[in-house]
Amino acid sequence: MTGLHIPDHPVVADRLTRMRDVKTTPSEFRVILKSLAPFLVYEAARGLPTELKEVVTPCGRAKGKLLTQRVVLFPILRAGLGLLDGALQVFPEARVGFIGAYRDETTFQPVEYHRSGPKDLRDCAVFVLDPMLATGGSAVFAINKVKEMGAVAIRLVSVLAAPMGVDAMHKAHPDVPIVVAAVDPELNEKMYIVPGLGDAGDRFFGT
Repeated sequence: MTGLHIPDHPVVADRLTRMRDVKTTPSEFRVILKSLAPFLVYEAARGLPTELKEVVTPCGRAKGKLLTQRVVLFPILRAGLGLLDGALQVFPEARVGFIGAYRDETTFQPVEYHRSGPKDLRDCAVFVLDPMLATGGSAVFAINKVKEMGAVAIRLVSVLAAPMGVDAMHKAHPDVPIVVAAVDPELNEKMYIVPGLGDAGDRFFGT
């Protein structure tokens, strides 16, 4: 799985439209984002390696498949927390790491203030969670960090992207697939996605 993936699903379209609406309250925004996240994570999970497994059912034996990689979720603080609960619905067994990075309002570059998670990610499927892929700075920065921790199989899950962010990701990390609900046309002078949905963290936390 490589490149850019935009799920063509009516529920994804519905949730995104509701999130865009300026009349959506923070409590509604949280619920909607939580319900959207599993669709995006499910799409991002395509191609994960599996192995054949035979199990005993109450009525006999059945052959099936099991995932062979441990899953680690890495939300980028703080807005990435909005995708975490929904991602855990798909992977309740996942371990969770955190990358804290804020955008310098002058340079628009990410500044790290926190990082934690499993020490060795070499054999893990890593999902980096960040609702907005605007300039791409935070996502590129976070993926640099998880690669420093040994991660090889990485996926980026976002809600909205701008072409600049997609291009930055493809240039810096062509091996990392991107799953996003939509790509909007441009960024404004404050580097917000337009038409976008505003600041995802502010709308999620009501700040």
